[in-house]
Amino acid sequence: QVQLVESGGGSVEAGGSLKLSCRASGYRYSRHCSAWFRQIPGKEREEVASIDSDGVTIYADSVKGRFTISKKPNDPDTLLLQMSSLKPEDSGMYYCALSHKYCEVGAEQDLYNYWGQGTQVTVSS
Repeated sequence: QVQLVESGGGSVEAGGSLKLSCRASGYRYSRHCSAWFRQIPGKEREEVASIDSDGVTIYADSVKGRFTISKKPNDPDTLLLQMSSLKPEDSGMYYCALSHKYCEVGAEQDLYNYWGQGTQVTVSS
């Protein structure tokens, strides 16, 4: 059974930084796409960043240059999201997700097969 467990959310002032982690277990496919999504109450989840099994990354325009998605060195089962220069509009529930398919630009939720439980990020002005 595949499980994704996020950690690292919290509250920070605008301009600050946070790092999110997502530990995957039980996944046995070599090809995959891992991603972080963000959800604000009343809105659809939107993809923030993704990374495929070859290390190719895709970012939403709103976070380019501020967020970095990566795998933890020597631990490819742990997905990271380094968030810097945070803005109040970055606030939301952040979910990690895993897909059997390749990453796609502007991917929507239905590309992904597995989801974590979410971790809250709050950025105050």
